[in-house]
Amino acid sequence: MEFFRIRKDIPFMKHALVFNAISFITFALAVFFLLTRGLHLSVEFTGGTVMEVAYSQPAELAKVRETVSGLGYADVQVQNFGTARDVMIRLPVQKGVSAAQQSEQVLGALKAVDPAVTLRRTEFVGPQVGEELVQGGLMALAMVVVGIVIYLAMRFEWKFGVAAIIANLHDVVIILGFFAFFQWEFSLSVLAAVLAVLGYSVNESVVIFDRIREAFRKYRKMNTAEVIDHAITSTMSRTIITHASTEAMVLSMFFFGGPSLHYFALALTVGILFGIYSSVFVAASIAMWLGVKREDLVKTVRQEGEGVGPDDPNAGATV
Repeated sequence: MEFFRIRKDIPFMKHALVFNAISFITFALAVFFLLTRGLHLSVEFTGGTVMEVAYSQPAELAKVRETVSGLGYADVQVQNFGTARDVMIRLPVQKGVSAAQQSEQVLGALKAVDPAVTLRRTEFVGPQVGEELVQGGLMALAMVVVGIVIYLAMRFEWKFGVAAIIANLHDVVIILGFFAFFQWEFSLSVLAAVLAVLGYSVNESVVIFDRIREAFRKYRKMNTAEVIDHAITSTMSRTIITHASTEAMVLSMFFFGGPSLHYFALALTVGILFGIYSSVFVAASIAMWLGVKREDLVKTVRQEGEGVGPDDPNAGATV
């Protein structure tokens, strides 16, 4: 399906150096903010107290969050689980205050608003568990990266695998840079969004690489830059349709999904926007800089007798 068709190829690769320079600057800024400001990790990573409370009527999460925030907890997480009357509250660690004291304090504040509220369960998540989650998240990210490289190297050529990974890691680091700069909370749901962006971006890269391979086979008089320009231009309509529909879904989660999906949708939004840029401009240009050529993708079939000189004693022999 196409909304429009561009008749003339757009010379993207003519400005490949500019695109790569922009990518390097944004990547360097993201790394700088990560090193200087760091990530604002959630309770899952830093440790804290998890409370489960039950209401007699469907709970108003905004009121619950306001009540708990009034106690001095700036990074409290409040969400439903099970039913609308069951609420899970995640509290960050406070020095000199035990988990029991935190739960008693919060439960007292909630009972002052609604005496019918009851405490179902309270649990302390230690920093050691948070450290294990960090290691597990990094391991998951590393396995995804290795899997993408192997897949692209088998399907296309190792240069495309390297180009795709550089472009996708560029997206991941920029997402983390945004969260470091604005000090948005980095939770397990955000980590899931980062992994989803990796898969989403590599899908776009595979589509463009497929078109590049087709163009190499079809247009033998084009050089590498012209082939890449034709491949990107021919996928432009598809790229716009795909990203627009995906972003519409993500924005619906952002505006109507509530606080539980807020940072998840925000990470996806940043990833999709930069994923368009990296998949179309960064991955393709890096593949060009790595020296991808027609011979890497199109296997030439040697004809019978080809390569045999006239002076060869075996010339003309058949088996």
